[in-house]
Amino acid sequence: MEDWVAIGYLLSAALFIFGLKKLGHPKTAPFGNQLGATGMLVAVLTTILSMEMQGVVEWPVIIAGLLIGGLIGLVMAIKVEMTGMPELVALFNGFGGAASALVALSEVWTYIENSATPPSDNLTIAVVMVAAGLSALVGWMTLTGSLLAMFKLKGGFYVPLTKKDERGRRKWISTPTWGPTWLNPVKVILFIAVLGLIYLSIESPTNTTYLWGIIGISCLLGIILVLPIGGADMPVVVSLLNSLSGIAAAFTGFIIGNSVLIIAGSLVGASGLILTFIMCKAMNRTLPDVLFKSFGGSGEKETLTRTKVGSDPDEVAMMLDGAQKVIIIPGYGMAVSQCQHQVKEFADLMNDRFDTEVKYAIHPVAGRMPGHMNVLLAEANVPYEQLIEMDEINPEFPDCDVALVIGANDTTNPAARGDEGPLAGMPIIDADAARSVVIIKRSLSVGYAGVDNDLFYMDKTMMLFGDGKAMMSGLNSAVKEL
Repeated sequence: MEDWVAIGYLLSAALFIFGLKKLGHPKTAPFGNQLGATGMLVAVLTTILSMEMQGVVEWPVIIAGLLIGGLIGLVMAIKVEMTGMPELVALFNGFGGAASALVALSEVWTYIENSATPPSDNLTIAVVMVAAGLSALVGWMTLTGSLLAMFKLKGGFYVPLTKKDERGRRKWISTPTWGPTWLNPVKVILFIAVLGLIYLSIESPTNTTYLWGIIGISCLLGIILVLPIGGADMPVVVSLLNSLSGIAAAFTGFIIGNSVLIIAGSLVGASGLILTFIMCKAMNRTLPDVLFKSFGGSGEKETLTRTKVGSDPDEVAMMLDGAQKVIIIPGYGMAVSQCQHQVKEFADLMNDRFDTEVKYAIHPVAGRMPGHMNVLLAEANVPYEQLIEMDEINPEFPDCDVALVIGANDTTNPAARGDEGPLAGMPIIDADAARSVVIIKRSLSVGYAGVDNDLFYMDKTMMLFGDGKAMMSGLNSAVKEL
């Protein structure tokens, strides 16, 4: 039977690896997701088989856990819209870290209870306590940091027990972004304190005070680590927290001696860290800058002093008549209005009526999580070959007749080309290089970085003020009437 357990873990690890490979491209990502889910199913069944061999299976607990967890996942999959997917990912990252930390805590607690007399094997003590301490550090820090990141992505939360207003809503509390310079030394001190407590736990493995201290400091560290980070850096934070949840799982795998948990955790940790560095490169920032320097959404937003007269869909449709090349630039506003299907209809209309070449310019950090725009457009069956990354599409804008910006702001802001301000140095999509620009946006309000966008006020820019879905539907109707 032990051979079957080893084979089961090997199969699940292989499925994780091949699934991760398939996730590298939008076209194969659904199949990669299925491979990963199958690998997790195999791992769970193998673990139950291993527990059965050891005679420690509690079937009522296992069945209840599977049913409750499956029901929660099903409800979330049905109810959570694409606009809420970044928050859901952040929440899952936190739960993953907490789950690993709880398993590690359980194992260490059992180890302590069975070690009234300290074992003579000092190496075993050191390995167990170091792995447990690091798992607690990463796991609990991931939980509190992810919860705060989730509320930052939502912008705040409703207080459940407060009185509803005339619109039927309870009191809303905005999530703050706060990060004075003295907070950075505090982070370093807390991290060193955790390492010190891990060392003390090795010297006295039966003293649970050190373990509780590690958990408390780790929770606090997660909060103050994410607290100064503004909304513009949230895609990077989500990727980093995803990596940390995998690292916590790997540490827990060392404690309980589970090979598949080590492999899966290492894969998640490594891939999440690679994605984090990709996001940092896309924003022309280093990871230390993200973690130790507040950026965007810090509360200091420019005051709007300029105005722009809005256009209507009929005017834009007449301007589009005869356009040979149109580049669509999606942003978070497209996700909020859920207008990706209307965008796809617009592209088909332009191609069918005017034989217009239509492409999509995808900024790596558009939206609130990596790949947000790709997922939305894939849902609307936009051909994958039309989704072009920023570096590849930027040289085409001088030959573009119309750049259609849908809810994007910071990722198209020319202020990023300057040397000052929160956007300085961030690579952007060169929408301003197109012959004409059409922007669909509710207002002239600033983006996450709090910087006014000069693109809105250019003579060649036409603004369609309103909800993305309503404006795209009106534009499609106007194009049909030409």
